[in-house]
Amino acid sequence: MATTNKLAGIVGKINKLPTFARSRALTLFFGKVVPFTGTAGIRIEHLDAERCVISIANKRRVQNHIGGVHAVASLLLAESATGFLVGLNVPDDKVPVIKTAHAEYTRRAKGDMTVEAHLTPEQRERMRVDDKGETSVPVTIRDSENQEPIEIEMIWAWTPKRR
Repeated sequence: MATTNKLAGIVGKINKLPTFARSRALTLFFGKVVPFTGTAGIRIEHLDAERCVISIANKRRVQNHIGGVHAVASLLLAESATGFLVGLNVPDDKVPVIKTAHAEYTRRAKGDMTVEAHLTPEQRERMRVDDKGETSVPVTIRDSENQEPIEIEMIWAWTPKRR
C-alpha cells in the first residue's frame, strides 16, 4: 500500500519493529499525539490501514460507580479505534472529523474492554479520492467475558483542509 499521509508513514515504520515492541510503540506514539488516549490508559494492540484493535484495562481511573469500565471510556475506545483508522487513510490535504457516535448499552460490561474496527477497501478508496464524504466504520466492543455489552455506530466524515 502506498503511504497516503504522514501518519500512515509513521505507523508503517512502527509496524516494522519486532512484534514484541509494536504495541508499546504505537501506544506511546498515540499517547503523545492524542494525549487523552494516554491519560485514559488505552493500549493499541494492532493498527494498520484496514484494522485497529485497542483495549483498556478495568482500572480505577476509568471505572464507573459499579466497578466497570465507564460508559464514556468505552465510547472513547470506539472513537479512538475508528478515528485511528480514518486518520491513516485520509490524505494530508483532508481533515477527518467524527460526525455521529451512537451507542446502545445492552448489558453490564465485565472486566477489561477491547474494541476492533475495520475499513473495507471501498471505504479506504473513497477516503483517498473523494474530496469530502462520510462513512460508518464497523466497530465491535467486547468485555473480558468476550460478550458485546455495547452496540456502537461511528460515522466519520472528511473534508478538505482550510488553507
